[in-house]
Amino acid sequence: MKISRLVVQEIAHRFVNFVLAVIGVSIAVACLVASVTMIDAGEIQSQKLVAEGKTESERLVAKREKEVKDAGKQLNDEMRKIPKGLGFNIVVLAEDEDIAAFHAEGTPTRTMPQEYVDRLAKSPIVVINHLLPIVTKKVEWAEEKQTIVLTGTRGEVPQAHRDPKKPLLDLVPKGKVVLGYRVHHPRKLKPGSKLTINGRELEVVKCHPERGSVDDVTAWVNLEEAQEMLNMENLVNAILALECNCATVDRIAEIRGEIAKVLPGTQILERGRKALARAEAPNKAKKTAEASLKAARTSGEQMIASRQANADQMIASRKAQANVLVPLAVVGSFAWIVLLAVGNARQRRGEIGILRAIGMGSRDVLVLFLGKALLVGLAGGAIGYIVGYLVGTGYSGPIDQSLFDLNWLLTALLMAPALSAAATWLPALVAAGQDPAVVLQEQ
Repeated sequence: MKISRLVVQEIAHRFVNFVLAVIGVSIAVACLVASVTMIDAGEIQSQKLVAEGKTESERLVAKREKEVKDAGKQLNDEMRKIPKGLGFNIVVLAEDEDIAAFHAEGTPTRTMPQEYVDRLAKSPIVVINHLLPIVTKKVEWAEEKQTIVLTGTRGEVPQAHRDPKKPLLDLVPKGKVVLGYRVHHPRKLKPGSKLTINGRELEVVKCHPERGSVDDVTAWVNLEEAQEMLNMENLVNAILALECNCATVDRIAEIRGEIAKVLPGTQILERGRKALARAEAPNKAKKTAEASLKAARTSGEQMIASRQANADQMIASRKAQANVLVPLAVVGSFAWIVLLAVGNARQRRGEIGILRAIGMGSRDVLVLFLGKALLVGLAGGAIGYIVGYLVGTGYSGPIDQSLFDLNWLLTALLMAPALSAAATWLPALVAAGQDPAVVLQEQ
């Protein structure tokens, strides 16, 4: 009789024993495959979490960069508009100007050459911009019997080394006049109205609202016309300017030093402390924006690091569980198969004695036991892989990619028969080495 047929008959005759052995092998393989599958799933999930964290961080940083950029642009626009309400904050006066009288009267009384402003514009100075030469003087408005301040302005003088900037004050065309509140309001003047100032006929182009300053009694005309009306051709009383945004502690001292190199002897004044707020506000806003952006980047890095740490901890936990569970399952399965094999060998002791008596060699008996063990291993390996894979994927949660690994399937189909054969080897060897005469005599 062929060994293969005997193996099949043995399985059919003792099917419960076969099933129990298959279950033992399946448990060991399932534990191994489930552990490996969960570890692989954890690594995939960790990579996904870290990638999502990085994407989210980049999105937040990009959003914050856009917010900072937009805020900076808006800030620059607002900062550019502020001087229109504050006026020019740097005043360049003649060397012999009485500063005390200037503060008391509100208008300069001394003059300097108009070419000073051109010299300043052509210099490489960077601490000021928006240069505006003016003549200004308190005069009696003969036609209306009122004291007013007559101010002549021209377009801002562009600086040779700077890009053109939008002027802070609009040019007053020749033949036109801009009026302060206390000049136009009592006379009900409005744009388009005609009036005469000390013999010169002018057309109103703009009427300012009340400001509560000397501007309310000021009439602005074209610089050349004002110079003619005041007999100040090619002379100016002052050069107005706007300081550049800087973080220097003593800004006015730096401005004075720079202008003194170009216009020695001139005097430099700063108008009001609002200028300080203007100079410092953009720097503070810039620092705040940079700190906000840095915080967003730091937060993103911390989020990525936290997700990576959580993922590493999860994988380490699963590996620790596998390091305990898999060896226990393998040892338990091995012992289980050994017990089943020993019990099977004892139950079949009489059969083995008869087979030996009719001519079956000990080698054939050994092959009979090991053949059954190999079939147990193959069946247990296949079933164990399927069960372990299902448990591993189910426990790990949804994964975007397949966790099937052909290498682990082949490992299971090779390891399980080897485990089963190893566990059966010693009982089979004992059974094959029995003396049939002794066995039959005992039976």
